Amino acid sequence: MPEVGLKVRIEVESHNGSTNFEGIVLHPASKGHLTLKLVNGYNASYLLEEIANLEILDSKSTEEQQISEQQDIEYNSDLPRIRILHTGGTIASKVDYKTGAVVARFEPHELVASVPELAEIANIEAEKLGNMFSDDIRCQHWNKMIEASKKAFDDGCDGVVITHGTDTLHITSAALNFAWAGKGQAPPGPIALVGSQRSSDRGSSDAAENLIAAVYWAANAPKPCGIAGDSTVVVMHSSSNDGRCSIHPGIGVRKLHSTRRDAFKPVNSQPLAFINANSGDLSLELTSDYETLLNENNREICSSPTKYSSTVRIIQFMAGPWLHEEEIEAVVLTSPQAIVIHGTGLGHLPIDDPGKDAPENTKVWRALTRCINRNIPIIITTQCINGPIDMNVYSKGRKQIEMGMLGHGSVSSPDTVIVKTHWALSNDMDLNKAMESNLCGENNISLIE
Repeated sequence: MPEVGLKVRIEVESHNGSTNFEGIVLHPASKGHLTLKLVNGYNASYLLEEIANLEILDSKSTEEQQISEQQDIEYNSDLPRIRILHTGGTIASKVDYKTGAVVARFEPHELVASVPELAEIANIEAEKLGNMFSDDIRCQHWNKMIEASKKAFDDGCDGVVITHGTDTLHITSAALNFAWAGKGQAPPGPIALVGSQRSSDRGSSDAAENLIAAVYWAANAPKPCGIAGDSTVVVMHSSSNDGRCSIHPGIGVRKLHSTRRDAFKPVNSQPLAFINANSGDLSLELTSDYETLLNENNREICSSPTKYSSTVRIIQFMAGPWLHEEEIEAVVLTSPQAIVIHGTGLGHLPIDDPGKDAPENTKVWRALTRCINRNIPIIITTQCINGPIDMNVYSKGRKQIEMGMLGHGSVSSPDTVIVKTHWALSNDMDLNKAMESNLCGENNISLIE
């Protein structure tokens, strides 16, 4: 058996004849098998008795090759200076050859060395903030990204790129938008959040192209206007094909597919721009709506971005047949600062009992009324993801407005609503006024598709 991590070529004899395979040796999936990471990124196992020939293609392990291939990048005074902040995620992951699993442990210098095209776009710096999958990220990590991006600009960098797992990437992008632009300002330069759906060791990986596009945006984008959701953008594939990446407003985008390379789609918005890569040539294409906002807005530069309090507690409920009084009363005992409810349709809740056969609804109405009387804000968003909250259309919605529920007229995505609530509570903002306002593009009606 060859050592784990070596690159080999094997000849396998089967009932279909002789076939050759190349790959990296992994820890065997089961006894009596040889397991390889194939060139296409998939794992495959073969019975040892079926292997007619085995040739070691490189005596160095893949880990040793990567270390030896790392080279210092020369500084080019003609190029902008971009700092990559590494937090982890699939874009910064690689295979663990002991287990065959993909792990988030790609060091920043490895990330830069693996994509040499970056040196032609900008002078690249890299800083490691963590090695986390995005489902583990909380508001204290947002604060670290805010501090690190501020330091990058203070140090003279022209733009910032943050590598991040995709599962909560859109939540972090909303958080950074409010931090930099929630009080009517804009960051000194572009900030781009970027991830990938498939790890860099897979043949179908989108990691390199997404990262190249993000760096290109950070190096060549116009100064953020702050009112278009451009204080921090999300850079991901526009389609399943290579060659074009979308620049999404960080407050108007969401991950809507678990595996596709174009998993990120606009929510009540449209892309601000596109990065096109044709035959290796990169170009930036701004949308007309974004160009209009750039020309019409001239905010002051933010020198002290706001932060998020880790003591803020926001409870979320999903409206529907399973919402009951008992659950609402139980969470009230934890002293939340706000409750966000994902309503149905235009933002409706199960609080009426017209047929006198659903007493649970009346109990929910009473429990929510008690919350409001206790000065616990209740904010309504929608399970539909796209579309506005309009509680004026039906009597049910008007009843909710009369009860004192917030959210009417919002076109923010559900996740952005929660982040906005957290930001407002963290910074002693009037929550009612904040929810009604368009602070940094989250309620920008003109961008609705």
